[in-house]
Amino acid sequence: MGELTRFPPRDRDERSIDSDFPERAAITRAAAGIGVYAGAFGVTFGAIAVASGLSVLQAIVMSVVAYTGASQFAFVGVLAAGGSPLAGLSAALLLGTRNMFYGVPVTQVVRPRGLQRLWTAHFVIDETTAMAVAQRDSRAGRYAFWATGISLYSLWTVGTVAGALIGSGINTSAFGLSAAAPAIFLALLWPQLSRDGAPTVAMTAGLVSLILIPITPPGVPILAAAVVAAVVGASPARATVAKKES
Repeated sequence: MGELTRFPPRDRDERSIDSDFPERAAITRAAAGIGVYAGAFGVTFGAIAVASGLSVLQAIVMSVVAYTGASQFAFVGVLAAGGSPLAGLSAALLLGTRNMFYGVPVTQVVRPRGLQRLWTAHFVIDETTAMAVAQRDSRAGRYAFWATGISLYSLWTVGTVAGALIGSGINTSAFGLSAAAPAIFLALLWPQLSRDGAPTVAMTAGLVSLILIPITPPGVPILAAAVVAAVVGASPARATVAKKES
């Protein structure tokens, strides 16, 4: 009789997060570490954003609303190069489209319902997705997603506030912060080059950008490079699918 009345954890309440699963402490430490890392980058972003022409309030609002570091660095990188806000926004949106593909695995783990989907979507980024899908079950995955998301979001925002205030009170040109935006963006991009086909995509997009720099307004080369990267990057995937189907 005892065997018949025993239910697996997810049947009791799929939306709850038990506090006694063994991975909790390790996940909490990892989430805190990611948050500290995000806070440090947030300070850098805030200072660079102000150096690129944004106000302190604009830099803070961008982190609160956008909450996607690489896209934010792309935006201020275009501004620092003399591009228009529209060109910077286009580059940021193109780069941010990758987050849409994270929705499927995150939904399978977190299982948001109703309006909770909107709040959950705001936290769907590289780090939260990686932490969630790396866990052995959905209970740990849900905890990892929210612990990482809240830690990273809070410290990224605090870091942005600190960086923007610091950046508004110093001579940013003396520290070369206008050149820091592309350098930070390159640092974020570099680890991705280990993926299959990534060097080809990067070299093709970089070549197109170099060709366009002397003949187009600032911001256009990075937009063109993003489009080229999307097209070239999708080609190997189509070729693989075609090969499997044949």
